[in-house]
Amino acid sequence: MQPELTNAQRAEVLIRALPYIQRYNNKIVVIKYGGSAMLSDELKKAVMGDIVLLSLIGIKVVLVHGGGPEITDVLGKMGKKSEFVEGLRVTDSETAEVVQMVLAGKISKNLVALIGNMGARAIGLSGMDGCMIEAKKLNEQLGFVGDIVKVNPAPILDVLDKGYIPVISSLGYDTEGNCYNINADTAAASIAGKLKAESLISMTDTPGILFDKDDPKSLIPVINVSDAPQLMRDGVISGGMIPKVECCIEAIRRGVKKVFILDGRIPHSILTETLTDEGSGTMFV
Repeated sequence: MQPELTNAQRAEVLIRALPYIQRYNNKIVVIKYGGSAMLSDELKKAVMGDIVLLSLIGIKVVLVHGGGPEITDVLGKMGKKSEFVEGLRVTDSETAEVVQMVLAGKISKNLVALIGNMGARAIGLSGMDGCMIEAKKLNEQLGFVGDIVKVNPAPILDVLDKGYIPVISSLGYDTEGNCYNINADTAAASIAGKLKAESLISMTDTPGILFDKDDPKSLIPVINVSDAPQLMRDGVISGGMIPKVECCIEAIRRGVKKVFILDGRIPHSILTETLTDEGSGTMFV
């Protein structure tokens, strides 16, 4: 058990955080939330607590979430097997309905309620609300998996201007009224780019980008986007991390100043990365 901080130590912590609070004040930070941090109640409360704190000190937080494990669980209870191609869920029309129900219904509303109980105000949105995310089929093999055509930021900005935290489910729509399952990293990168966010934080189940995947101490703290292709060729960035990194690169190219890949399994990693010079993951610049 860690010793309690004295009042003087608490004051020192706040003073040291002041430059970072000033830097981010009234700026937009997009947080992509998923992975193990979503499954543990303890971690979920820690993440939402970070988001509430950032909001209360004047940072405009936009939360974008997925929910793959919960979708898989619901489909399994229905007797429907989940199938994936290169990390993306094959989504027929029935699966698309389940995705919409789980993301925009269960997960979104639970997060909104949790944020509200912690003292901030949140509103659940999906990419289908306010014509936010227009999509088309990525390919026929995947079914209703969406490739983003355009992002309309107006609903997000309206909610932010009223002092709410937008909690966005990674869904899209087309002009025929179809619902599309969109990868949450892809949705977060596109939204952050459209909002010209100060930063995008992507929460994962790894410490960040490791030079040696078996050595947590080999974390690469900063990667220039121009160096990423060589890291992919060398196998340093591989497997499921490749699409995440590609989303990070796309966000930078769309005007996001800094992009972070953080370990969502570490409590308060968002605060450590945002309000200290220590950092806790990999930053793309």
